[in-house]
Amino acid sequence: MLSRVAAVKAPRTHNRRRVTGSSGRRREGRESEPRRPNMSRRVFASAVLLLLVVLICCGTCGAAATEKPNSGKNDLINIQNLQRVDLFVPQTTLVLPKMGTDSGRRDSFVSPSLVSAGGVIAAFAEGHMNAKTPPTESTKPSSDVVAEYIDSAWEWSTLVEKVSESTWKAHTVLGTTDGTDNRVGVVLRPTTTMKDNKVFLLAGSTDAHKEGLEWKVDNQDLKLVVGDVTPSTRGEPGGRIEWGDPRPLFDSKYSLNHKNRLNTFFPSGGAGVLMENGTLVFSLMAKSEENDGVYSMIIYSTNNGSTWSLSEGVSSAGCRYPRITEWEGSLLMIVDCNDEQKVYESRDMGTTWTEAIGTLPGVWVNSRSRVSQDVSLRVDALITATIEGRKVMLYTQRGYFSGGNKATALYLWVTDNNRTFSVGPVAVEDNMNWMLASTLLYSDGRLHLLQQRDNDKGGVISLSRLTEEVSTIRSVLSTWAQKDIFFSNLSIPTAGLVAVLSDAAGDGRWYDEYLCLNATVTNATKVKDGFQLTEPDSGVIWPVNTQDDNVRHVFLSHYFTLVASVTIEEAPTADAPLLTAVLRDAGPPYLMRLSYTADNKWETIVEGKMTKPTTESRLWVPKEEYQVALMLQGNKASVYIDGESLGEEEALSTDERPIDVAGFCFGACEMHNSPVTVKNVFLYNRPLNSTEMTAIKDRIPVPKRAPESQADDVPQTVASAGSAAPGPREVPAAPGRTTMERATTTEHAAAVSFTSAGSGLLPLLLLLGLWVFAAL
Repeated sequence: MLSRVAAVKAPRTHNRRRVTGSSGRRREGRESEPRRPNMSRRVFASAVLLLLVVLICCGTCGAAATEKPNSGKNDLINIQNLQRVDLFVPQTTLVLPKMGTDSGRRDSFVSPSLVSAGGVIAAFAEGHMNAKTPPTESTKPSSDVVAEYIDSAWEWSTLVEKVSESTWKAHTVLGTTDGTDNRVGVVLRPTTTMKDNKVFLLAGSTDAHKEGLEWKVDNQDLKLVVGDVTPSTRGEPGGRIEWGDPRPLFDSKYSLNHKNRLNTFFPSGGAGVLMENGTLVFSLMAKSEENDGVYSMIIYSTNNGSTWSLSEGVSSAGCRYPRITEWEGSLLMIVDCNDEQKVYESRDMGTTWTEAIGTLPGVWVNSRSRVSQDVSLRVDALITATIEGRKVMLYTQRGYFSGGNKATALYLWVTDNNRTFSVGPVAVEDNMNWMLASTLLYSDGRLHLLQQRDNDKGGVISLSRLTEEVSTIRSVLSTWAQKDIFFSNLSIPTAGLVAVLSDAAGDGRWYDEYLCLNATVTNATKVKDGFQLTEPDSGVIWPVNTQDDNVRHVFLSHYFTLVASVTIEEAPTADAPLLTAVLRDAGPPYLMRLSYTADNKWETIVEGKMTKPTTESRLWVPKEEYQVALMLQGNKASVYIDGESLGEEEALSTDERPIDVAGFCFGACEMHNSPVTVKNVFLYNRPLNSTEMTAIKDRIPVPKRAPESQADDVPQTVASAGSAAPGPREVPAAPGRTTMERATTTEHAAAVSFTSAGSGLLPLLLLLGLWVFAAL
């Protein structure tokens, strides 16, 4: 895994050396080898299936061996060097009451929330009192919501200096006692959003009062308090927020009119959403009168917080801790449901919620496979941001740190909902500190992480400024944009384009031009734009929907198209696999495969419980390049040669959900292979039509309008065939460029090749702390 601050720079070579297997020898003289006995088609297919499942479903096991020995050490060093400062510290941070000047301390801080408005960043937490003292007739644990205010213009060194000063204090926003009638309360799970110069804080409130020697719990409700940001004045540590009086969000009669008869509500904590149309949205958890489980839902306001409406729709029962964000006019909601996460989508402000499998890449849902999964690998914080002019989602997720088998690291991811990039770890827990919750804030070009860490002394809330991570994200997004422009200029469709394998390779890997999804190569010879699989055990494994060494990530759902240029170098002695996709549903995995036969025919197989070979009459010719494609549309599997369909098969699913994709294999993948060359592989998360496939094959440059209209970042130079391929771990400080050897006329379009830019943009290789709430 790459260091999150500085990539380890490997030598930049074109890597035209031979990629060998464990023996490292190149085998010659195939003609003199004894003829191998034919294996029955059924036995061969079963063996391939079993082996591919082991190779692909274990994730990028083979790729792990190519990691640099010090990569885990570098991660640890840079985690320790994170820009982080503790804002809320038990028995240390002074907290001013809402009224008065006598400051006090708290036993623990939990439930972080972060918001920015009017030039002020406000960090919130629950401050717990009497947290370590058992309740008695005289003392009862209580909590309030406290805040610290930071000037968004402060440099990091200034922020650290201000926080360390003796005058630095937290401020009580929602208190727990009124001081008149022995009343005490608990204020839970602060959740914040903003609009203009106003901050909206939502919290759960449970009041209790003392009757004799016992505490009696009063009603639980939601309280909203709105604050106006005021500029900083001389002597104050940055601006601050003037808070109004708290008020209930709605009365019980309103909520009981809901179709689910809801009577108890809790905020989700973390961040709310300000939608592009100005609507304010908070996510909630709720219980019904029937007490049939916890539901997740939203509450929203279309009039600047004056009135609020509960969504008509809710999640399935038993789904809690919602995280929401807006994406392309829809609300996305991630929830934790027993042993899985679910992603819901709503386009009507929560009137209806649709489970959106595959809508958010990177969220691992236990939707189809019965393979055991680590339930701790869950998405934690989720926000939307605009970086480098592109709307993206940022989220954190637990992952395995430095080859461990326990989710002890918090990884940052960025996605445009098409492709997903792992930025790297941003926090790691140790034996003394456990990570429980986090929230993200992107404001004024800066990314902040507010995180709760617990130890035996209580909960600490710390703030990190992810400066290097933002730099990496900008570089990656710039690359995505340039690649899209580059391929679009060749009439190649970029909608749904997830990954491209072309000329960048090294260390036993075939590198994705979009920096996200690499393949593992075994015993193959590097050629321009691809690999020649010449040995009996040559192959390329491309896991796309599995658990890797650090986190789980989903790039494809039940729709995909894989397009590649292939050349069969010589006739095989027996039927030989060319391209295989390993599929799975709730039952045993199976495959769809394109093979070529010894009598120069194409053969397609979609294998479940039975093998169904279909031999096509169309002949293949040695040394001739073909465009081959595998396509999955729901439960329909199809194969194409040069844009022409070889037929369609039913890829039956054993449950109500569609089939999923584990990964792909080129060549034999440890079975017997016949020489074949694979180049320029395009992976889409949607079906392509024949016109689009033809466009990929022809690569006809789009005519230029005029020299002055040429975009500055569109490639205008031609790289030589020997231009250096980027190293496997380089992410440049400045945006890279992609160059292409091409003719200016359409007659030579077929000769186009893809070469990674000399700047070497290649991959830097999220910890859900479940916010445990005892009342749920």
